[in-house]
Amino acid sequence: MSSENVQTKWGQFISLIIVFFFWGFVGSANDILIPVFKKVFTLSQVQSQLVAWAFYAAYFVGSVIFFLVSLKVDVLQKFGYKKTLSAGLLLSAVGSFLFIPAATMESFPFFLTALFTVGLGFSIQQIVANPLAIKMGSPATGAHRLTLAGGINSFGTTIGAILLGIALFGMGDNKNTSLSLEDIKLPFIILGLAFIVVAIFMNFSKIEDPAKEEEEVVKVAHEKFNILDYPQLYLGMLGIFIYVGTEVTIISNLPALLHTAEFGNVLEDAIAPFIALYWGSLMIGRWNGGVNVFNTSNLVNTALKFIVPAVAFGVIIGANIFAAHDVSAFYIYPIWILLFIAVSFVGGKNAGKTLMLFGISGLLMMLAGLVCPSPEIAKFFFISGGLFLSIMWPSIFDLAIAGLGKNTGKASSFLIMMILGGGVIPLVQGSICDIDITSPGGIFGITWTHFSYIVPLLGFAYLGFYGFYCPKILKRQGINHVEGGGGGH
Repeated sequence: MSSENVQTKWGQFISLIIVFFFWGFVGSANDILIPVFKKVFTLSQVQSQLVAWAFYAAYFVGSVIFFLVSLKVDVLQKFGYKKTLSAGLLLSAVGSFLFIPAATMESFPFFLTALFTVGLGFSIQQIVANPLAIKMGSPATGAHRLTLAGGINSFGTTIGAILLGIALFGMGDNKNTSLSLEDIKLPFIILGLAFIVVAIFMNFSKIEDPAKEEEEVVKVAHEKFNILDYPQLYLGMLGIFIYVGTEVTIISNLPALLHTAEFGNVLEDAIAPFIALYWGSLMIGRWNGGVNVFNTSNLVNTALKFIVPAVAFGVIIGANIFAAHDVSAFYIYPIWILLFIAVSFVGGKNAGKTLMLFGISGLLMMLAGLVCPSPEIAKFFFISGGLFLSIMWPSIFDLAIAGLGKNTGKASSFLIMMILGGGVIPLVQGSICDIDITSPGGIFGITWTHFSYIVPLLGFAYLGFYGFYCPKILKRQGINHVEGGGGGH
C-alpha cells in the first residue's frame, strides 16, 4: 500500500464524487416534479410516471449507443476519461437549460425531452465514473471507493428533494401552495451552470487517462461472448432491472399514495420531507456499508455500525428542520433503522446471503405496509424499503459478474443498460394506481393506489430469490464466492 501508484488519489477522487452527487440530486428532484406535473398538466398517475420513464430510458439508450460506438472505436482509449466525462456533463447542462423553454411553452413532452437529455448525459458519466472510481488507487479498495461515492450520491438525493421543495414552494409559514412552472426555471438554470463549471473543472483536473491497450482490446473484441452461457449474468441483469425499478417505483408513486384520503390528503408542497426520508434511508444503508472501508478493530467497527446510521438520520432531520418542515412524525423511524442494522449484521460480507436476507426483509416491509391498519405507520413500512434496497446494487453486480473473467467489461455494460427498469416498473405501479379513477371502491378494503405496493413486494421477492439461487449456480461452475458485496459495499 505504500507505493504511490496504489494509494487512493484523494484529490482526483473528490473531484469525481461531485458527479455522483449530481446524479443523486437530479434523481430525487424527479420525485418532486412528478406530483407538480401531475397537478399542472392534469395527468393520470401512469402519465406522471413518464417522468421516471424519460429519465431512466435515457440511461438505456445512452448505454446502447456507447456500446455500439465502442464496437468500432474504444471511446475511453481514444478520448480519455476527462474529455468523455466532460462531454457527458455538458450534455446534461444542455438538458437542464431545455427546462427554460419547456416551462415557457408549458409543454409536458418538452419537459420529458429535457429530462431525457439530462439522463443521456448521466449515462455517459456513469459508464466513465464507475470504473474510474475503482482505478483511483489500489484495486483492493476499489469497491470501497464506489461505496463512498454511493454514499455521496445518496446525500445528493436526500438534500435534492428538500432544496427543490424550497425553490418551488418556499419555507415555513411563507409556503406557497399554488404551482407555477416559472418557478422550475431558476433551479435548473443553476444546475445547468453547475454542470458546466464541473465539466471545466474536470478538464483541468489531474485525473489520469487509462493506459493505451489497443492490441488487447482488439483481441478481446473478436472473441465470442454469449450471455446465455452465464446464468448468473442474465438472471443478474433481470436483478438490476428489478432492483432499480423497485427503488424508483416505491418513491415515484408515494406522492399519489399520500395524496389519498386514506393517507391524509398530503399536498404537493408537503411531500419533500417524505422523499428526503426515503432517499435518506438509502444514504443510511450506504453509509453503514461504507464503515467497512476503514481498517478498524471489531469493537470500533460494531460501534460505527450504530453511530454512522444515527449521524445519517441526524442529517435527514437537520436538513428538514432547516427547511422548516415538521418532522415530529419521523421520530419513530429509528425502529426500522435498528431492524436494518440487525439484518446487515446477519448478512455480513456474503453477497448472496445479504441479498437474500434484504430481499426477504423488504418483502415483509411491503407486506406489513399493505396490511397495517394504521396509515400513519404503514407509510413508514413502505419508506423503509429504501433501507433494505440500499446495499443491494453491489451485491447483485458482484454475483452477476463472478466468473466472467475477461468478459467482465462487456457484462458490466449489459448490467448498466438494465437501469431501464427505473423507467418501466413505475409505469406498471402507476397503472394500478389509476384503477382508482375507474373503480373507486378499491380492493381488499384498501384503495388501488395502496394495493399497488404489491409491485415492489414482488420485486423484493425476486431479489431475495436471486441472492439465494445465484451462489448455487456459481458453486456448480466451481466458483467459490463467499466474500463479496454484502455489507462492505
